Amino acid sequence: MQDLGVQIPDLLIKQNESLAKYTYTKTGGEADLFAMPKTIDEARALVHYCHEKNISLTVLGNGSNLIIKDGGIRGVVMHLDLLDEIVRNETRIIAGSGAKIIDVSRFALESQLSGLEFACGIPGSVGGALYMNAGAYGGEISDVLDAATVLTRSGDLLHLKREELAAKYRKSTIADKDYIVLSAEFTLELSERQPIETKMAKLTEAREAKQPLEYPSCGSVFKRPPGHFAGKLIQDSDLQGFQIGGAQVSTKHAGFIVNVGSATATDYMEVIHHVQETVKRNFDVDLETEVKIIGEDK
Repeated sequence: MQDLGVQIPDLLIKQNESLAKYTYTKTGGEADLFAMPKTIDEARALVHYCHEKNISLTVLGNGSNLIIKDGGIRGVVMHLDLLDEIVRNETRIIAGSGAKIIDVSRFALESQLSGLEFACGIPGSVGGALYMNAGAYGGEISDVLDAATVLTRSGDLLHLKREELAAKYRKSTIADKDYIVLSAEFTLELSERQPIETKMAKLTEAREAKQPLEYPSCGSVFKRPPGHFAGKLIQDSDLQGFQIGGAQVSTKHAGFIVNVGSATATDYMEVIHHVQETVKRNFDVDLETEVKIIGEDK
């Protein structure tokens, strides 16, 4: 990887970069090489370089629904935070993968476009939201997503239409084929500003009342099991407040695991496993993680 700076001279590169500062849990080890492309061309060149050199490439958004293990990540980590442009074209919004989906929903408000109100409290990036078809309060990204520009792992550029994205609950073609999102196009509806703003304010109030936003966390940890609610199962298992190291099952919302002080990724993993085992024993329900877990054990 010594020649990467020569191959892509303007690429921002850091060696042995701590990844804890890039995750919402504030945990995670180091990346061997950490790269931040400023343009689509740089991102494509980096993907192509890693493919040609057979170097492991991990893509990182803004780390909101992610746990990076304490041993860090080998190879190259590509952070897409700088691909954050948001523009309007009539009733369409085109947003870079590094843009925060919250910012896109606020941009829609300012443009008097309705459809993204549900996303006003989702902390992830556009790329991450597409990857897992993020949703909240009855809405999902797939409801308004019209198209996406992605890279394959060999560096080919693809423009996928809505029907090609095959989004389902917390799944998508992007995740299945491990595409790298560069930008997304959302089709919205013209509206008056006031009803959009009112709905966003109500959703924000509900989120602040229910979610433990005062602590670092990776958001909702588990998927909703069929016929159940993960938080209710955890609460009924008397697990709220259960803690290992600095990772604690939130006393405010049982579906969250929060960092109450110097938690490690290992603490998080141990709490997750304990919750899964306890809920399985009590209710014979398998809790599947919604949070993505990557990296090496320490």
